[in-house]
Amino acid sequence: MENLKKLIKMKIVIPTDSKKGLDDQIAEHFGRCLTYTFLNEKGEVIEIIDNISEHSGGIGLPPKLMKEHGADVLLCKGIGPRAINLCKELEIDVYVYQVDTVKEIFNLWQNNKLKKAGEEDACEEHKT
Repeated sequence: MENLKKLIKMKIVIPTDSKKGLDDQIAEHFGRCLTYTFLNEKGEVIEIIDNISEHSGGIGLPPKLMKEHGADVLLCKGIGPRAINLCKELEIDVYVYQVDTVKEIFNLWQNNKLKKAGEEDACEEHKT
C-alpha cells in the first residue's frame, strides 16, 4: 500500500481553522472549519481555501467543495454519517483520527496507521 501511495498522485484535504500549513490545528468538525488545507501525496501544502460551503454561510456541501478542488482523501477529527456517505459517493476516502496538527495526521496516514472511516466512526452528535 505504501508503495502504491508513492506512485499515485493524490490530493489530501484536511479541515483547518487558519492558513498555517503543516503546523495548523485540525478543525474539530470538517464541515464547520474556516479553511481546507490541501496536500500532495508527499505531504507538501499545495493549496489552502476558505470554507465557502453552506456550513459557513455559503452554498453547497463541504464534500462537493472539496471534490471541486480535486480531493481524493479527507483526513479529519470529526464527521457525520451523511457526510461520510457523500464522500464515499464522490470517491473521497475518509480517515478520522484525534490528533492536533495537519502534519501529525498526514504522517499517520502516510505510514498506514489510519483505517478508512465508516458510519461507526461518525461524530456521536450526528448519529441520532
